[in-house]
Amino acid sequence: MPRKILVLFAHPSLHRSEVNRQMLRQVDGLPGVTLVDLYGEYPTLQIDIDREQGRLVEHDVIVFMFPMYWYSTPAILKEWQDLVLEYGFAYGDHGTALRGKLFLCALTAGGSEEGYTAYGYNHYTLPELLQPLEQTAALCGMRYLPPFALFGARTALEEGRVDRHAADWRRVLEALRDDTLDLAKVESLPRLNDNLDALLEESA
Repeated sequence: MPRKILVLFAHPSLHRSEVNRQMLRQVDGLPGVTLVDLYGEYPTLQIDIDREQGRLVEHDVIVFMFPMYWYSTPAILKEWQDLVLEYGFAYGDHGTALRGKLFLCALTAGGSEEGYTAYGYNHYTLPELLQPLEQTAALCGMRYLPPFALFGARTALEEGRVDRHAADWRRVLEALRDDTLDLAKVESLPRLNDNLDALLEESA
């Protein structure tokens, strides 16, 4: 049976986006994928906890899709976590609603890949910066997958990298939906989109 995927999208200034808008076009209307624009749905940040928890229960794969701002998610995703991932629902005594689900981030970073190293200007790798989200997934009993990430987002359009990246994002979602990715191999990668063609060919 195909997996059901929930994409929680957070971009506070989508009209300025060059990469995320293209990725959205690949997601919107894709069978088996529910797309939620959090800023569009909750412009005053008044999140409907019951609705969001219901969405989580109904889906098998949970995706945070966002531009990385100051080494973290946009504010609404943090607010969403604080309110929706309640004790007794997502973790703690009887908090098993998310156990066994897949979790991953699809993100864009303005800086270069070289900047996200111990010796780069950001001092930390992307997996290191995402450790709070990885631990959140672990506490909730979810299976954490490496991020689908694009570095150098500020220059990606002029360098002709956006269309391929957006198309690859659709391929990843389709493969997750149809269970055609070797998750054991994926988990060993720093990014889900590293060597993607080979991963998908092996699964075909």
